[in-house]
Amino acid sequence: MKLFSTALATLALGGALTCAAPAQAQDENVMIVFDGSNSMWGQIDGTAKIEIARGVMENLLGEWTDNRQVGLMAYGHRRRGDCSDIETLVAPGQGTRGEILSRIGSITPTGKTPLTSAVEQAATSLSYTDTPATVVLISDGLESCERDPCALAETLESAGVGFTAHVVGFGLGDADTSALTCIADNTGGKYLSARNANELSAALTEVGTAVAAAEPEPEPEPEPQYDVTLTAPATALAGSSFEVSWTGTVSGSDYVTIVPMGSDEGTRKNHFRVRDKSKDDLRAPSGTGLYEVRYVLDEGHRTLASEQIEITEPEVTLTAPATALAGSSFEVSWTGTVSGSDYVTIVPMGSDEGTRKNHFRVRDKSKDDLRAPSGTGLYEVRYVLDEGHRTLASQPIEVTEPEVTLTVPEKIRAGDSLGVTWTGTVSGSDYITIVPMGADEGTRKTHFRVRGKSEDALTAPKQPGLYEVRYVLDEGHRTLARQPVEVLAEDAALQSGATLKAPESAATGETIEVSWSTSQEGADQRITLAHANQAIFTWVSAIKVEGKSPVKITMPDEPGAYELRFLDVSGQKVLARNIIRVK
Repeated sequence: MKLFSTALATLALGGALTCAAPAQAQDENVMIVFDGSNSMWGQIDGTAKIEIARGVMENLLGEWTDNRQVGLMAYGHRRRGDCSDIETLVAPGQGTRGEILSRIGSITPTGKTPLTSAVEQAATSLSYTDTPATVVLISDGLESCERDPCALAETLESAGVGFTAHVVGFGLGDADTSALTCIADNTGGKYLSARNANELSAALTEVGTAVAAAEPEPEPEPEPQYDVTLTAPATALAGSSFEVSWTGTVSGSDYVTIVPMGSDEGTRKNHFRVRDKSKDDLRAPSGTGLYEVRYVLDEGHRTLASEQIEITEPEVTLTAPATALAGSSFEVSWTGTVSGSDYVTIVPMGSDEGTRKNHFRVRDKSKDDLRAPSGTGLYEVRYVLDEGHRTLASQPIEVTEPEVTLTVPEKIRAGDSLGVTWTGTVSGSDYITIVPMGADEGTRKTHFRVRGKSEDALTAPKQPGLYEVRYVLDEGHRTLARQPVEVLAEDAALQSGATLKAPESAATGETIEVSWSTSQEGADQRITLAHANQAIFTWVSAIKVEGKSPVKITMPDEPGAYELRFLDVSGQKVLARNIIRVK
């Protein structure tokens, strides 16, 4: 706390006499705490100390009270032996000089000297923790209510905003005044001793002068000077990284930044901390024009060195096909890479700057594959700066509808292998799935990826019903082709160009008759008996269809579920299938 830094004055007469602290501003408050304890009836040169104090109080209350908030507090003036006898007689206000003098004239010294509590209450009433405050204590005695004024002074000093106390000891004789001097010492104030009326008059005059005078603002300390140098190129491409070097590092937390020319002190854009290095790479902004590279103190954000740099427009070219199939991958090439973090993206024609859909980072390449969106229409392929997401080059592209065909059987038994063939593959990541008829777009159940194939098989669902087999783009999960298929019960007969009639069950080793008919011709047609889950063109036994219906087939010795099949082996077709159970 600096001396005379506040304007709270506490005047205590009878046990202690306080001296007001100098003010810093006219709106600061002053409280005079007047000592009304019984000891003020003591005499000096035949006159009571209370009368001496009343006679010289005008010396304290000068013209400064006209425009300052000044109040009066007294203690020990109403009751004997009461340490809580503390009262605000005049609330702080402007022009209170006459009222204060009048109230002091009516005080009758009576009780104890609770000067510590009085100073504390005065400080609290003036909100000393929020605004500057000064205490002036005038006392003819020491604390008599078992409190520690020195400890209080330390508390007020540490918690207050510019708190100062000045103390005048009046007529103390040979008493130990350390309990009063510490109040001033701990808060940066003065201690004044007055032995008679003349000395009290002089002390109060000195206090009044101190309160009236504002403490001058301290001279600002000169900013420390540092020897920092900075080196940066004269030009750099927008969005590129360029090397900056420096000498004279002050703190590893200092930073180097690039800002528009003439930016306010403390402005920070792209930057790096200097740490223990002497050079590093800085990223140029995306906008062109004149900029500054600055070395900035982390403490206070003061620029210690700067270099001008011009950011210029990169020359980037981009090549892409005029058309591409929806969901397909197509090659894009480019020249003039600025940063490996830049990216190439495909977006709807006219999309806002910074829009990013399917994309790849350019890295250290000059060409790469980009995936077309699933929707058809006009699009743009853009080369975009990672810094600022600004487009440097673009090419229009039309995304067209692929022509995909799908072939599946009309009917299949639950759990059977369902053969699928297709044409027009767009991407190897596309997939074929079987879903309930009318399922939402993007629904995926049992499926396989098409990869480099044109045929494969699905397992039919276990629940009979109407289903769809769909060819679906991996990009956007849009269906490009679909075919209906009816899933029948596991033991249902299947007929497609031929019929088979046979018992639903037979005993092991029994020979049964199987009637058949067909409208299909083939070089090698056979009726086979196979396990129900056996591959289609493998069997337990087979009879070549050469004569008339029926044919006789002997059941195997092992019971279980079997299947009679009418196969066109030469054409690799299944014309009819019937389940038969061997018991």
